[in-house]
Amino acid sequence: MTTDCIIVGGGHNGLIAAGYLARAGRKVTVLERREVVGGCCVTEERYPGFKMSVTSYVVSLLLPQVVRDLELKKYGYDFIVRDPSSLAAFPDGRTLRFFADGEKTRAEIARFSQKDAEAWGPYHAQLERLAQFAERILTAVPPDISVKNPFSLVSSLPLALHAWHLSAADRAKQIELLSSSAADYLDRFFESEQLKAVLATDGIIGAFAGPRTPGTAYVLLHHVMGGVDGRRGVWGYVRGGMGGLTQALARSAEAHGATIRTSSPVKRILVQNGRAIGVELESGETIKARQVLSNADPNRTFLQMVGRDQLPGEFADAVAAIRYRSASFKVNLALSGLPTFTHLPAGANPREWLTGTIHFSQSIDQMERAFDQAKYGHPSERPVVEACIPSLLDDSIAPPGQHFMSMFCQYAPYQLAEGKWDQARKDAFVESVIRVAEEFAPDIRSKILHIHALSPADLETEFGLTGGSLFHGDMTTDQLFSMRPVAGWSGYTTPIEGLLLCGSGAHPGGGVMGACGYNAARVALKQT
Repeated sequence: MTTDCIIVGGGHNGLIAAGYLARAGRKVTVLERREVVGGCCVTEERYPGFKMSVTSYVVSLLLPQVVRDLELKKYGYDFIVRDPSSLAAFPDGRTLRFFADGEKTRAEIARFSQKDAEAWGPYHAQLERLAQFAERILTAVPPDISVKNPFSLVSSLPLALHAWHLSAADRAKQIELLSSSAADYLDRFFESEQLKAVLATDGIIGAFAGPRTPGTAYVLLHHVMGGVDGRRGVWGYVRGGMGGLTQALARSAEAHGATIRTSSPVKRILVQNGRAIGVELESGETIKARQVLSNADPNRTFLQMVGRDQLPGEFADAVAAIRYRSASFKVNLALSGLPTFTHLPAGANPREWLTGTIHFSQSIDQMERAFDQAKYGHPSERPVVEACIPSLLDDSIAPPGQHFMSMFCQYAPYQLAEGKWDQARKDAFVESVIRVAEEFAPDIRSKILHIHALSPADLETEFGLTGGSLFHGDMTTDQLFSMRPVAGWSGYTTPIEGLLLCGSGAHPGGGVMGACGYNAARVALKQT
């Protein structure tokens, strides 16, 4: 079999690349190792009637041009805006809600600190200004900072000009965001420990880092970047679960001629005379192609599917040095009914309180201590937990009267000090997560029908994520922009001619934004 382009991996970035290439007239074949496309952006009915977003669970950062160009709404993509966007519940019984309406949010913050309520506007405005610059970076091909091709620096002139038009203060703040910890950055604006703790949680989600780790302030930008349906900074649920997005991407690509094959794991990327010529599947079947775009992470792409013997030694060493530290653990609950959250006022409408992210809050110091345990290979005794109940807004994902709760938890280190992530260790960590939830919803245990849990080891085994890293590698300053995946090869091309990287291991990294697939497709189209 012969095709123009092979996409290795049918996650959202691979499907986006396939969609753009197919619309440009390329003959495209997508090869997905699992039985369903979508990668970590999937809906699965693990239990009858419960359609679970098993890994990723909210949408906001998805590039609007991807939605427009690939006509995703035509192919079934739909979303539900969450408002309030989040609820934080504190051990002292108080709550803090965040709304799309800034005035309503300020009124909530004022119950903790009038000074912080007044600082909320300047804080949010500054992040929005910096986010507008960061958004330009998402779809830029990073310059090659090595001596290999110094002329590629010219491609960054538009970004440099835009940065020059930022005020001196904002340029300084941009650098500060990249280098500061979330805790230190928030200290510059706020005094309320409760407010800072909730916002700091946004800086560590998915990262092997604590709120006092330098660089975590950058992640705060993600909560004002992007948006849903033209509304900046808004996060939403995909109707029908996150697989509703990737199924729409698949239908869009297929409508323009792409072939998508599931249960088709790639064993090797075939290389001849320094050029990718196709792939060999684990079944033994070979498929030839002029281009291969890999949506797998750099470790799997280069060290497993290509092989060191086909790569320049220095490049292979750099790829081997990429850090894939993970401490993320996902718990999905099928519930017989809505738990009773004791922090809510009597008679409260759950749709006015629980439709966004629920933060089972603790202090910054408690979060840092939880991370300290993970640093030394021990799962946190009191995990950092944030939960969502999308079935409150989407009745298609759970049986009538029942609910699906998604819980994203930290810290559960992939590399344990002793032993491995066997069932007993998973059960013990799930128990610690349930205990945290019980502090705020005492009857939650009695409502649990089924528990689906994914440890970092499960994320590696089931979803092909090295080290359980959801982002295909740490998103720290030394592994971003021109350093992603490695210095000298940040422009989606690789030392193997005709082989490109289109997954989250390339710039700009992880999250359901689609920029990696979008950018890689543009580079691929320029090559032929």
